[in-house]
Amino acid sequence: MNTKKKLTAKKAALLALFAAVSLIIFTIESTVPPIVPIPGVKLGLANTVTLFLVLTADKRSAFAVLIVRTVLAAVFAGQAVSFVYSIMGGILALLAMCIANRILNGSPIWFISAVGGIFHNIGQTAAACMLLSPASLAYLPHLLISGCITGALTGILTDLVITKMKRSGIYETIENTFSKKERKDKNE
Repeated sequence: MNTKKKLTAKKAALLALFAAVSLIIFTIESTVPPIVPIPGVKLGLANTVTLFLVLTADKRSAFAVLIVRTVLAAVFAGQAVSFVYSIMGGILALLAMCIANRILNGSPIWFISAVGGIFHNIGQTAAACMLLSPASLAYLPHLLISGCITGALTGILTDLVITKMKRSGIYETIENTFSKKERKDKNE
């Protein structure tokens, strides 16, 4: 039995679209001044795409889009150090959201996202401790609170997007592209 998942042209195109959307959101958000004077605190709206893929697609797809966005964002921003913070925070957040999603069976979305926000900031703090100093841990309490708040807001936004997409019929098309049922039907 072949358990290797096939990447169809439709799925590849959707993943490229999601990567582009998340990169555009990241780029726009990077032009917005910080909302609070604490290093590392921002809304993280590009994570709506990662959360959406965790909920509708699969872990590999979410991981692929996260990596593409993070690499391209670092290239466009021209800062290798920001790549280390983003990749550590992003991967830890993705893992935490996948686990929370599995445990909670996809709901409530705002809570799954808040878990991701918290773990994203834990990953970034770990990167700061490795690159700068263990004194970076002093920011962790503030970052955990902000990660919870911004993560919940990102989750609420993602939930609204999913609701609108379901009404328009787009959601079903995306879900079918990533569903195991469609792959089985095509193989028969």
